[in-house]
Amino acid sequence: MNAKKIIAAAAAVAALASVSACGGVKDDVADAANENTVLVGATDKVTSLDPAGSYDNGSYAVQIQVFPFLYAQDYNTSELSPDIATDDGTWSDDGKQFTVKIKEGLKFANGHTLDAKDVKFSYDRINTINDPNGPSSLLANIDSIETPDDTTVVFNAKVPFDVTLKQVMSSPAGPIVDEEVFDTDKVTDADAIVNGKAFAGPYQIDSFKLNEAVSYAKNANYQGLTPVKNSGVQVKYFADVSNLKMAVEQGQVDVAYRSLSPTDIEDLGKNDKVKVVKGPGGEVRMLAFNFKLQPYGESQKDADADKAKAVRQAVASLIDRDELSEKVYKGTCIRSSRTDSPAMRTRSRRTRRTASRIRPRPRRPLADAGVSLPVDLKLQYNGNHYGSSSADEYAAIESQLESDGLFKVDLQQTEWTQYNKERVVTDESDGSYPVYQLGWFPDYSDPDNYLSPFFRDGNFVNNGYANKDVNDAIVAQAGEKDAAKREQMLKDIQKTETDDLSTLPMLQGNQVAVTGSNISGVVLDPSFRFRYASVIKN
Repeated sequence: MNAKKIIAAAAAVAALASVSACGGVKDDVADAANENTVLVGATDKVTSLDPAGSYDNGSYAVQIQVFPFLYAQDYNTSELSPDIATDDGTWSDDGKQFTVKIKEGLKFANGHTLDAKDVKFSYDRINTINDPNGPSSLLANIDSIETPDDTTVVFNAKVPFDVTLKQVMSSPAGPIVDEEVFDTDKVTDADAIVNGKAFAGPYQIDSFKLNEAVSYAKNANYQGLTPVKNSGVQVKYFADVSNLKMAVEQGQVDVAYRSLSPTDIEDLGKNDKVKVVKGPGGEVRMLAFNFKLQPYGESQKDADADKAKAVRQAVASLIDRDELSEKVYKGTCIRSSRTDSPAMRTRSRRTRRTASRIRPRPRRPLADAGVSLPVDLKLQYNGNHYGSSSADEYAAIESQLESDGLFKVDLQQTEWTQYNKERVVTDESDGSYPVYQLGWFPDYSDPDNYLSPFFRDGNFVNNGYANKDVNDAIVAQAGEKDAAKREQMLKDIQKTETDDLSTLPMLQGNQVAVTGSNISGVVLDPSFRFRYASVIKN
């Protein structure tokens, strides 16, 4: 039996012996903290500690602290630097191979060697497992990986000179995991990961209780880009955002990050005992249309592609994003339009005019397609994962859609872990939600990241949408080295997507954290991540 199986067996025995198999976490995180430990409060839920089994912000917020990457962003910049790589990597003359050298002497917290085989294993298993809620779609441009020696990794690229490849290495598909602990063909559970000490990032996890608390300690073996400036971090998860606000006000946590309500942020900005830290906004709030289950969708008895498209167009025309931004989010979210291309800005202006002055116009696509009114529309959202204001947001959307009598909305919400599974279309299932709320936090700073994850074959949205021309165009633009040509290719793709409307971007949110007055080093930078390593408790 190899080391991985031994560790997994030990984890299973421990799980039977105790509910808190990972060592348990004290109810009050402050009890486990010394004066230099940073206390963080959050409401985001963790789906999985295993990078192969998650593609959500709550899970990635943990993974980025404990796993290394080949490349990562420096603080306050979107530029990539080597993390466990030694240099910027090199392309072969024909652009078909990208070679990365990694540092010598790397180790995981458990003492296992971290070498090129672990890098290959980490990428290969994501594709092998291909979890519907995992990040495998980000690896679509990688054909295969070779490891000529212990410190050399060669990526065989499907797209020559792929301009996004290094960015993907810094994304949720890029964490490097321990081949001796993680399973090859299935998602590894949290107990096995924590008990196996399979961490080589800035921190290691000492104890973990799913969506209750996590205890991080400095990883003495880390040799990467972001050295730790504190003695450790304790994270407590709050079910109620009002309790998170109270905790940071009263000094029970040092940092509150994701997701205080706009009203809470506005109120805390007037409190001289705390500081409000803001960063660039990349998070997008959107509606996703299930192409199988939406009205007149492909699996419906009355399936009709033209009518289905007319329904999507009418929804897009009726939703007033300015109203949502101003009344629900008080300016902390602004109207969103993919990568803000001219094509998408045109849609935004048209939608705004329609919503404010020309309300009858949404009837046109419905009437032209012969759609009977009102259209029954089942609309699903989650009341906590995307922030406590989601209830107000979707109540407003329901009102907007029903205002002209075009739609009769059945508004429902579901707990996040169930929601995240039921929303997706797979080979075995058409999903459960005809139209539903979806959020997006960028993986890397490139326009491709607002296209590939949504519209390419095997995309993370998994809403049954496919367009071969769009898929091929997305692949082609990734290999275009001429910046001007690539920009035009990106605009053309966006124009097509504006017409197809497989998703409807609505709002783009800023990053906001609230800290105690004695906390410094909280950086919410263009990499769209909050890394604990820089935080200092004065």
